Amino acid sequence: MANITSGKELRNAIQLLQAEQAIKGQLLKEQVFTTYESLKPVNLIKSTLKDLSSSPYLIENIVGSAVGIATGYASKKIVVGASASIFRKLFGTILQFGITNLVAQRSDTIKSVGQYIVQQIFRKSEKGSESRET
Repeated sequence: MANITSGKELRNAIQLLQAEQAIKGQLLKEQVFTTYESLKPVNLIKSTLKDLSSSPYLIENIVGSAVGIATGYASKKIVVGASASIFRKLFGTILQFGITNLVAQRSDTIKSVGQYIVQQIFRKSEKGSESRET
């Protein structure tokens, strides 16, 4: 800012600073209102759900974990059954934990292998139907 040498320049500088202050004050009020609205519990929940639903990686991780848990639980039920043996129950719990982690961590690989198996089954059925037609 240049040096002010007269009263008129001083008044103009004051008016410019007051206008700038008014604009910045209005911007600050708008920002406070926006922040207040975004921190309301309903808006926090909405934004969280929106973020969750728009993230494909998160959904894939949840599905992989759910499949892992279900597979681990099923393997424990198959191994332990209705057994009353504490060692068998302990082994079943360890097996459940191991299979759950393995399936959850390798869900992409398991998905690829499953798709390959399904493709092979459909190819064989298509070949069989082609040979019957001729």
